[in-house]
Amino acid sequence: MATEPGLALSLMPVGLLLCSMALMIIIGGAGAVQDYSPWLLLGAGVAGAVASLVVCRCPFRRLWGGLLRSGRQIVPSIPILLLIGTVSATWMLSGVVPVLIDYGLKVLNPGLFLFTACAVCAVISILTGSSWTTIATIGVALMGIGTVMGYSAGWVAGAIISGAYFGDKMSPLSDTTVLASSSCGVELFAHIRYMMLTSAPAMVLALAVYAVVGLVGDHAGAGEFTDLTSRLAQTFNLTPWLMVVPAVTGVLIALRVNSYVTLAVSSLLGLGAMFIFQPGVTAALGGAGVATAVKGLSVADRYSTGSELLDSLVATGGMAGMLPTVWLVTCAMTFGGVMIGSGMLSSITGALSKRIRSPRATVGATVASGLALNAYTGDQYLSIILSSNMFSPMYARNSLEGRLLSRTVEDSVSVTSVLIPWNSCGLTQATVLGVATLTYLPCCIFNIVSPLMSLFMAWAGIRIRRTAPVSGH
Repeated sequence: MATEPGLALSLMPVGLLLCSMALMIIIGGAGAVQDYSPWLLLGAGVAGAVASLVVCRCPFRRLWGGLLRSGRQIVPSIPILLLIGTVSATWMLSGVVPVLIDYGLKVLNPGLFLFTACAVCAVISILTGSSWTTIATIGVALMGIGTVMGYSAGWVAGAIISGAYFGDKMSPLSDTTVLASSSCGVELFAHIRYMMLTSAPAMVLALAVYAVVGLVGDHAGAGEFTDLTSRLAQTFNLTPWLMVVPAVTGVLIALRVNSYVTLAVSSLLGLGAMFIFQPGVTAALGGAGVATAVKGLSVADRYSTGSELLDSLVATGGMAGMLPTVWLVTCAMTFGGVMIGSGMLSSITGALSKRIRSPRATVGATVASGLALNAYTGDQYLSIILSSNMFSPMYARNSLEGRLLSRTVEDSVSVTSVLIPWNSCGLTQATVLGVATLTYLPCCIFNIVSPLMSLFMAWAGIRIRRTAPVSGH
């Protein structure tokens, strides 16, 4: 007869995963985690499955059900990942990103670059409702500009991600924002207004840090970009007509066109612009034809410009470059499915929530569980749903309003998913920006401060309102 797993057994696959990750960092550095994460996740998942089957005599159908539940949340993101790869490739080879880099180098103040990058990504993400789209388009261009200005890759990626995730969190068009509010039974705009209490201070602090880092650092001046901009002009036709591609993409986003359609159209526009405006690139890829079009969408090799720095800026993996991320997402899905189906996840979260009564403890448990779920499931959508479902009865029992739960879930799940190397968000942004997750993690000020701000507000009792007690609890 099947038995529920105890806390010690439930923590075994998690401990195995974390220990193997730590060992990998010690041996190979932060970048090695992304390379070996799939196998570490599979190993931990297999260990958890075997322990569940042997020790707890868990029926295989339960494990399979957990895998299906995890898969339903993660699988829809795979086509988006591949399409993001095509957007990054076509926008680079068509000259869209190079022209944005060229304009950015001429306009942006190097000392305020991090501040500006964060603010711009925040505004765009609010308007689009998508951090992924923001990072895959304007974020890639800003990454190139910041690198040329002499900023470390971690700080540039951190500023881009902080702004993009703030905007995503505060946008009524964001799928995670809608999911968090609806899962907790909170009206959407009430949820957004309540989030401002924690998100606004966190964003102000992030902008202040980026301003200080930029102003005290030693960065390249405008005169030092001359060689790079001239090489850009020699390699690409930097015509203003290329701005039609991001403009049309922006219109599609504003009209709330389906993400799949928007990314596909954006890719095709970029491909068309490559054939029209970049004959040199087209010739280098094989001339005008179907084979060149396919290569433009899926290119996995570097396009040589004659400059090592410029080559690193315009390098793109295309759709083929996203395949390792897809594989990693699949492995994360497997690990999360095992944790869910075996009951190990419920055992861990149940232990966290026992005998919790005060608002401080309740919010603390929600934050801890949100972070843990992001790590265990590898997917923010599944983590949001599980957190909301798990803690809704507890908040009702303790007479705490639903919007406190929805805000805490967003503060602990939505913005921290990108900080975990094997989470779908962390994997995607590391691939798109070309920066290892653990490299940019300490520089994502907004993402780090948000859950801390949620804990502080609960500790200080700021705007923590009690509701009428729920009978029967």
